[in-house]
Amino acid sequence: MNGIGGRNGIEFFHYPWDDRPTALVWGIRVDGTDLRALTAWSTRELWRPELEDQFEDQEGESAELIWRGHDGLGVRDFEDRPDHFLTDAGAGADAVPLLGCPCGLWACWPLMASLTTTLTTVTWSSFHYPEREEWGELPLGPFVFERQAYETALRNPPVLPEDPLGPPPAGLGV
Repeated sequence: MNGIGGRNGIEFFHYPWDDRPTALVWGIRVDGTDLRALTAWSTRELWRPELEDQFEDQEGESAELIWRGHDGLGVRDFEDRPDHFLTDAGAGADAVPLLGCPCGLWACWPLMASLTTTLTTVTWSSFHYPEREEWGELPLGPFVFERQAYETALRNPPVLPEDPLGPPPAGLGV
């Protein structure tokens, strides 16, 4: 954990979806690492049974699939819900989406998490995929953010010129 009082650090940003500069999506970094990267590393072993022997270039192609398994949520999709990343999941919903599918329909393959707010913290926990109930809770988080820093980061996300994720690292594939 980094940040204030042993809390996790949070950064929100926007970047173009699929090389379209006018179609922006939400990006998220936790402790300086893209949430998509954290998710890829934490689910690698869960993917193994599904991806073994699926590709000609097993290591490279499975790594690419795991690494690019998510994209940010479309900024326009959540314009009418400016408090989306502050909505306490306990208020009627069991989880909120933090990442979506690279196809552009965030509900196709969302990364869901419980989001709990207090006067001083925002916590993300119980990460899971609705489409993979058999995986249960993912080995990711929980992340606890200082609420004031969280809200400041959420209010003014910088717009990056391109997706900052980069290529998949060596050793990610199955």
